[in-house]
Amino acid sequence: MFDLENSITQKVELETLNKRSIDLFIKRDDLIDQHVSGNKWRKLKYNVDYAIQMKNKGILTFGGAFSNHLLATAAACHKIGIKSIGIVRGEELSIDSNDTLKNCSLMGMQLVFVSRENYSLRNEKAFQEELSFKYSNFHIVPEGGSNYYGLIGCQQILLETPNDYDYIFVAQGTTTTSAGILMAIPEKTKMNVVPVLKGFDAMAEMKNLFNHSGIETSFAIELLNRVEVLTDYHFGGYGKYTLELLDFMETFYEQTTIPLDPVYTGKTMYALFDWIEKFNISNCSILFIHTGGIQGGKMIAKKEGRTFS
Repeated sequence: MFDLENSITQKVELETLNKRSIDLFIKRDDLIDQHVSGNKWRKLKYNVDYAIQMKNKGILTFGGAFSNHLLATAAACHKIGIKSIGIVRGEELSIDSNDTLKNCSLMGMQLVFVSRENYSLRNEKAFQEELSFKYSNFHIVPEGGSNYYGLIGCQQILLETPNDYDYIFVAQGTTTTSAGILMAIPEKTKMNVVPVLKGFDAMAEMKNLFNHSGIETSFAIELLNRVEVLTDYHFGGYGKYTLELLDFMETFYEQTTIPLDPVYTGKTMYALFDWIEKFNISNCSILFIHTGGIQGGKMIAKKEGRTFS
């Protein structure tokens, strides 16, 4: 449905990298689609296939006011011709609260606004049973596509590359993307993950996802031994940023014309270059996974009067 050939693996040419004999490549998943870009389609693909196979009416999922996942789900379901329902955190919100929610509605998504208290129950069995009764024959997808089907979809990201890198860098929200990629890396490769949430226990969340997805415990432990968590690059927490981060992103865009966003990819790219300096990294190859988020990046760039998306 979406042309994955658009997701090229692009080499970044910068003097700071050349001096250290570092080959930096970016997997441009942000180029897959305007709305269903980055890791969003990866996590939705097999969930969509499942809904079609099971003859579901559509997909029901969850997200916040500016959720790229909600928008991607609305766009994917609209293109396929099935229904979509979004359970949105914040009963004070409405369709007209922002462009993300407006676009979700325009693409046919039924938006259901709930209190933060009720939203916190989204993964509870009783709450999901209530939703299944009220919205019968809908495939329920966790927030961010964080389930087995999302995990398997994200495996494909690395399988579309030469897959012979020394290091991989990826942002973490729900850990689905990083966990899926981790299942496809060769033994020589190490993965550096950058949580964008303050106080996020990345290893525990990845273990939990593997467990709920039926991944054998011994295999999961073996994989997690290849992971390094860079915890100090959340810039205050989810959706928060500083002038230092925006300055870095703007400079990177001027040098490469590659857009980043301040929520995920900007923080991760900043972490990558800081890691290189702190640990005097040289003579290696690195793959950076561009997980999209450009829609949100453009909104923040406009708000801040910047050019980085």
